[in-house]
Amino acid sequence: MTAKIIDITLDPDGALTEALQVLRDGFPVAIPTETVYGLAADATNPAAITRIYETKGRPRFNPLICHMADRAMAERYAHFDALSLKLADAFWPGPLTLILPLREGSGIHALATAGLETVGIRVPQGFAGQIIRAFDRPLAAPSANTSGKISPTSARHVADDLGEKLRLILDGGASMVGVESTILRVEGGTILLLRPGGISADEIEAVTGIAVTRPAGPSATIEAPGMLASHYAPGAALRLDATEVAEGEALIRFGGEPQAGTERTAAVFDLSPSGDLAEAAANLFDMLKQADASGAAMIAVGTVPNHGLGEAINDRLARAAAPRD
Repeated sequence: MTAKIIDITLDPDGALTEALQVLRDGFPVAIPTETVYGLAADATNPAAITRIYETKGRPRFNPLICHMADRAMAERYAHFDALSLKLADAFWPGPLTLILPLREGSGIHALATAGLETVGIRVPQGFAGQIIRAFDRPLAAPSANTSGKISPTSARHVADDLGEKLRLILDGGASMVGVESTILRVEGGTILLLRPGGISADEIEAVTGIAVTRPAGPSATIEAPGMLASHYAPGAALRLDATEVAEGEALIRFGGEPQAGTERTAAVFDLSPSGDLAEAAANLFDMLKQADASGAAMIAVGTVPNHGLGEAINDRLARAAAPRD
């Protein structure tokens, strides 16, 4: 089986019709979102959810984000406190996931939540939202890649990795944000950042007037995607905060930062020559893939500022460089 690829800009009606049919049949569809491409399937159908895990090779203790068409739909499946409602109104549709208590009898299957009493909910922008609205059920949709590997930001990335395992890939061009959603959990009056992503802590604090807190250390419970220590990994090893490059290494830098030995590299990539963190986030996964394809056994990565979207970039790089099982 080789996946059919439909360009949603050329045939939006055909793309929607075919996507709905595959979803109703209980199979996953690769869909474009503003963050990365998602592997979407019916969050109420255990067979469909099982196919997500099997296609990705994803551990089943790692819960899936459930995507909704809008806040009203989300409120059918989860309980919102006042602060979570404020966050939803400010950032949805967009790259924000909220961890919320499930409503009793919501219909979201326990396989999607890894048996937790909470659910991660996001309302995506663009065509993904149209699909969910027409389907009228939440879509569980992790990134459309082999588990633990570099996330896809184009239909070609999905096809190269999972094309033989899927029926349908919808092509919406390059993902605009380029890193996964920010994941938050509200506890009383506090906001806990479980995964930095496409919305910075600064933006959240500006809207709420509440300082965003980070977990004190690794959690024994995986309550949201992207919390595994090793994740987003290329085939090559990574070393971070590189100030020089060894012969044959690939280099990923930021803002034109000079590194000694650049002339000896296998390839050089700059996340953003102008030092724009939004551009760097959008380029991150694609440049990791390109550096990996250069044949270098080691990818040296220069320093990326850790403010704004830089927190999400550095989170992905740290997990990509972590020791692997």
